[in-house]
Amino acid sequence: MDALARHWPERMMDGGLLGVFMFVACVGVAAIEHPRSPLRRRLPSPTARRWLMGALMGLTAVALIGSPWGARSGAHMNPAATLAFLSLGKVEPWDAVFYILAQFAGGWLGVRLAARLLGEAAAHPLVRHAVTTPGPAGPGPAWAAEFVMSFVLMTAGLALSGRPGTAPFTGPAIGALLTAFIGLAAPISGMSVNPARTLASALHEREFRGVWVYLTAPVAAMVLAAAAHSALMGSVAAPCAKWNHFTGAPCIFRCSIDQRRASAANPAPGVGIEPDEGVDGAVTR
Repeated sequence: MDALARHWPERMMDGGLLGVFMFVACVGVAAIEHPRSPLRRRLPSPTARRWLMGALMGLTAVALIGSPWGARSGAHMNPAATLAFLSLGKVEPWDAVFYILAQFAGGWLGVRLAARLLGEAAAHPLVRHAVTTPGPAGPGPAWAAEFVMSFVLMTAGLALSGRPGTAPFTGPAIGALLTAFIGLAAPISGMSVNPARTLASALHEREFRGVWVYLTAPVAAMVLAAAAHSALMGSVAAPCAKWNHFTGAPCIFRCSIDQRRASAANPAPGVGIEPDEGVDGAVTR
């Protein structure tokens, strides 16, 4: 019961963030791709529309990661990311379970709200609740594309988020990668990198063709990326399960950043502080 009661606000926030992301995705696809949309008439090029959609989702990710909810929950918004942080020992097992449940629920709710707003337009063949399915090349290339994109996304996030000097750039970097992935890889896989994102749309569209691609490739890639990052960086890898810890928001994770701050603020009597990188990026003693 204690595991159920603890940290429920952060879990709900993370699910809510994915809900907002999916709401924007569905409304964005309708605004850009529906035949009656002025944007579609002004942008006859499918490539231009795809990059516009990528920019919209990239900016949405940046805003959500930088939001108060994102600062507090860590802005995982993705079961694969949560499992990767779990593999690094930064998330308690029960927190991982409830984070993932909240993500699936939040994604579904976001698509549901968009469908209510859009009406019949949400199910139009050019909108289809923003569903992701393998492209003409089939599930094999789609799986490979999802794996590579997920691996790059997790590697970049871990490399940037753990240091004070680069942590503020984590959100923009993730947003830029999502923009590029949608622009380049949507014709191959639909571009998901997120099991909860795909399943939310699939349930509303009742389209499960190739859904296994999106349930397996992102998880395998992000867990592998976390293992590779940990092997390369050792004890300094992933000090926290947040994309940007350096905001002052409360932290529920196994966070070495908070431990380092506490040690620096209250050193044990008679014990010197080893040279280390402080929270402002400077070397302290």
